[in-house]
Amino acid sequence: MTDLPPFLPNSSSAHASQQAEGRMSELRATANMMRLDPGLYCVLVQASPMADARTGLPGVRINHAPGPAGRPELVEIRTIAADGWVSGTGDAALVRVSGGPAHVMVTIYEDPRSGRDQAPNVQVMPLITAPPPAAQQSLPKPSAPLPAPTPVPPSAPVAMDVLAHIRKRGDVGAVFGAWLGERGSDQWIEGFAIAPTNGIALTDIEYQVVLGRGWTSPWVEGGQFAGSRGMNLPILGLRVRLLGDAERDFELRYSARFVDGSEIGPVASGAACETASLAAVEALMIDITPRGVAR
Repeated sequence: MTDLPPFLPNSSSAHASQQAEGRMSELRATANMMRLDPGLYCVLVQASPMADARTGLPGVRINHAPGPAGRPELVEIRTIAADGWVSGTGDAALVRVSGGPAHVMVTIYEDPRSGRDQAPNVQVMPLITAPPPAAQQSLPKPSAPLPAPTPVPPSAPVAMDVLAHIRKRGDVGAVFGAWLGERGSDQWIEGFAIAPTNGIALTDIEYQVVLGRGWTSPWVEGGQFAGSRGMNLPILGLRVRLLGDAERDFELRYSARFVDGSEIGPVASGAACETASLAAVEALMIDITPRGVAR
């Protein structure tokens, strides 16, 4: 039998190999495992100076950890972008852990040509569920003693019924029936709190915010903050409802304007105020009046 010559790639196979190499790009990846107790967390990715809009790098992926410690049945992960990536240009994701501690894997993908000190800073922060002392001062409880019926100077502060944290503006208050936020500003609302000054007990009003498709925050009662502050994480809708004596004696209506230009409302107590596309809330208005009394 004649020995066959050693295999030599022909020109077509060599060309295919060169094409394959051109389609492959080397990336640098750094993976970190985090243990999270039950709760709702915001994974905040601060903007990196090396962020490239063309390549999308650096980018961050948040996944269930491999193995039993990942406990995927207890962990729900939601990103703002539909493709699941958390951008290195400054972005955030939500992670909810229920029923027990679980592990989550956070992986940072970078262009190997960038320096290691240019990687985005990733922070994990529990969502705020109660207003800070400043907010409590702006939203006094109805049970607080009323001031004496004396003339009020024009510069005296007005007690606010609703407090909202607006992106790049901070905390802003309004009375019932007034809008919070500005149409066309593209500055979404990150969270809000309600503390009625018209005699409704804090325990007789509840509200929640929409965080993603099919995902809402827990119901909280009056005086508590629903959403987040300073995390660049918008609310995508809201629900408000009256309970007990307040439901019998008062009528509730609320509306919202969204960054896509749409407006929903006014809707009745307990109804969903959100768009089909889940656009971020740009402004909201909550109105509560005694039944039978027109605004």
